[in-house]
Amino acid sequence: MDELFEAAGTLRSAYRGVDWASTSLGAVSGWSPTLRAAVDLTLHSRFPVTLFWGPQFVMIYNEAYVELIGNKHPAALGAPAARVFPEIWDVIGPMLASVRSTRRATWTRDMRLLMDRQGYPEECYFTFSYSAARGPDGQVEGVVDIATETTAQVLSQRRLIMLVGLNDALSGLDDPAEILDRAVRVLRTVPQDLPHVDILATGATGATGGAGRPPPPAIPSTTFHDGDVVVETSAETRVMRVRLPGVPPSADTVLVARLSQHLPLDDGYLGFVRLVGATVAQALHRAQTRQAERRVAVLERDLSERLQRSLLTPPARPPGLEVAVRYQPAGERARIGGDWYDSFLQPDGSLTLVIGDVAGHDQQAATTMAQIRNLLRGVAYAVRKSPAAVLEGLEEAMRGLGLNELATAVLARVEQDEEQARAGARTLCWSNAGHPPPVLVAPDGTARLLHTPPEMLLGVRAGVTRGDHRVTLTPGCAVVLYTDGLVDRRDAIIDDGLAGLVDHLTGRHGSTAEQLCDLLLTRYATTGDDDIALVVLRIPPEPAGVPR
Repeated sequence: MDELFEAAGTLRSAYRGVDWASTSLGAVSGWSPTLRAAVDLTLHSRFPVTLFWGPQFVMIYNEAYVELIGNKHPAALGAPAARVFPEIWDVIGPMLASVRSTRRATWTRDMRLLMDRQGYPEECYFTFSYSAARGPDGQVEGVVDIATETTAQVLSQRRLIMLVGLNDALSGLDDPAEILDRAVRVLRTVPQDLPHVDILATGATGATGGAGRPPPPAIPSTTFHDGDVVVETSAETRVMRVRLPGVPPSADTVLVARLSQHLPLDDGYLGFVRLVGATVAQALHRAQTRQAERRVAVLERDLSERLQRSLLTPPARPPGLEVAVRYQPAGERARIGGDWYDSFLQPDGSLTLVIGDVAGHDQQAATTMAQIRNLLRGVAYAVRKSPAAVLEGLEEAMRGLGLNELATAVLARVEQDEEQARAGARTLCWSNAGHPPPVLVAPDGTARLLHTPPEMLLGVRAGVTRGDHRVTLTPGCAVVLYTDGLVDRRDAIIDDGLAGLVDHLTGRHGSTAEQLCDLLLTRYATTGDDDIALVVLRIPPEPAGVPR
């Protein structure tokens, strides 16, 4: 095999299996310097990259690109793009031809494509750029595609907006018939997720469709309780049914929604469907009991927290480190906020921790939070630079993508060199964008704020230069990252809150990361009026008498 393909990683065998001489590119030994350079760059990139080479746009790609095309690999390698993507060729074919003829690059954000990569036309979203690769004579030899899949972000944002809108539309209603009519109207605004929605009666006589609609068709009654959500996931049915409690004139009413044939029945989709059913059932329950105002507060709070938590994944916990996280919504009323935390591993195995807060407590704040969180993950994972450089890259991406919101954040990376590994120590490298300072609890029980020179919030202005800061963590150390809801009170200045936090953490060196989280929520959650997010990192102390 040509040494050019040595960097292909797990794709080396796939490259070996392609008869390149039978393709329009010809034998590898005869490839042009431009093509060889482009292949070398592609195979050494960790970002999804593919080449569409020659008039037939023959495909050459790297490992990261395989996930984007699913079961089209390995047949796609060395094949003309029109044969690989017949279902979307009417969309991407003219784009590729335009780049080849005009030499002008394209930029497409969150493009919707129905791609057959798992045996069915799947709704996918991609942000990508096609650019021309030119030879020494200036002629276009091929097209370079740098892409990232944004399906999860687009679907999460779409569903979050719909769920919040549904909840808002039903929260002030007392009449069951009006609730059902309003729910159907709202749910029919998202045909991509729910192609067909209706309210049906189960064998009742004299039932009407409400608001002048004809009587709904009857369906067989099923054995599930009021408010239960049943999702039938067979290929023939793919429907959601929600048994709705005591809706006159029929006591047996069911909300029926047919699920999309273009989306996988994964946890995210089924969780969204169940939340839809739960939201409608909750609205009817509030109307039945005639305690709408109190039930709105309780049930909306539960829904808001579930929506918020659905965006916050479990933290990475590498060996030798304790990582604990908490999210506590405001207790005064149900709100969707912009607080978030994150903990994930970099490709080199180092741990990245994030705590952040988007300004506001509404749908826009939650939506922006999800976008910034996912964008920060992508930037941090892809560029693999220092925390300050990652925050600078995040701000540039936010501005370029139109996320004109204010946010604070602390981005930290836990590193370890060989000498530290022998001592069980770590280095915490962090950058702070206008966020409250972390607290360091030393092995002797002393606690102090990790103060750094003030730096601007994210989103204030472009081109802000940010700084990195470092501190050595020895066994027994703990670092607490938090949002301002923990220490900021209306009747006190924040400096008093920070001082109180340090005092409360002093002497807590014997507590685990989980215990520190519980300790802080017990002390502060009931006295605040804002959401609270926490991340606690701790290096367990060395066991007594056990040499390293």
